[in-house]
Amino acid sequence: MTELPHCPETPTPQAFRIAKIQRIQDFLFHRITQFFALIVLIALLGIIISLVANAWPALKAFGPGFFFRAEWDIINGEFGGLIAIYGTLVTSFIALLIAVPLSFGIAVFLTELCPMPLRRPLGTAVELLAAVPSIIYGMFGLFIFAPLFAEYIQPALAATFGHIPGVKMLFTGAFNGIGILCASLILAMMILPFIASVMRDVFEIVPPVLKESAYGIGCTTWEVVRKIVLPYTKTGVIGGIMLGLGRALGETMAVTFVIGNAHRLSPSLFSPGNSIASTLANEFGEAEVGPHFSSLFALGLALFIITFVVLALAKWMLSRMEKSQGLKT
Repeated sequence: MTELPHCPETPTPQAFRIAKIQRIQDFLFHRITQFFALIVLIALLGIIISLVANAWPALKAFGPGFFFRAEWDIINGEFGGLIAIYGTLVTSFIALLIAVPLSFGIAVFLTELCPMPLRRPLGTAVELLAAVPSIIYGMFGLFIFAPLFAEYIQPALAATFGHIPGVKMLFTGAFNGIGILCASLILAMMILPFIASVMRDVFEIVPPVLKESAYGIGCTTWEVVRKIVLPYTKTGVIGGIMLGLGRALGETMAVTFVIGNAHRLSPSLFSPGNSIASTLANEFGEAEVGPHFSSLFALGLALFIITFVVLALAKWMLSRMEKSQGLKT
């Protein structure tokens, strides 16, 4: 006689209860994590609504031309955001122009060239720079760096570039230390450890076998970095640069100390200027409800738009790079 197959035992009521509890737990876990994800979008939407609602009176009074007007007259109620927007963009661009090559060099040295006993101490030192509060950078810039900058660096820059057609206008003016260029250099100091730390971390995740293979066929260190490390880590590198740019665009206290806080539009990098963040820090606490208050919110909206456009361009550039890489392979 053939043996009948063994039938599984009938589930007990306790097993039903355990299965029911597990389904409830899974449902709650799914909904809670979904809420955590949506709360970011809710907060972002709330920020946008708040900015637009408070900035609307200024946008209605001055129109889209608010972002291209240089006037900032609190007494007569005439406001425009061009000076602050110009200062924000110029200081951030110069800071990136200085910080990115330095950060790249630091990251390459720490991952490819630095002796092993020094890698950890130097890497820790770079990370500690990122932990320094911005107000400390501002105090250092105002009381230590600005006097040295006025006495030594500004005269040297004026003597070197002040007679070259096309760029001499950038290096003219009084040597008073504070101004657009001083703020840019302080910003470069601030964002350098962020970019360098991210670059170092992403360079370290490159599989050693790829680099060893390149070295094995006779590649130099620069060729390994350019042809192996950078293509493998381009997303992380651009992410680190965007992190530094975000810090530069929104930096408040350090810039407020050294930019000069003057509502003046000048091509000279030595002249005092203003940024969106420094304008908000200086005037928001004393602004009365009305055109002034609304114009400050309009500046905040402009900073939000600038940040959004920069991130969108970075995403677009990454997608183009990935698409071109896919076509090559």
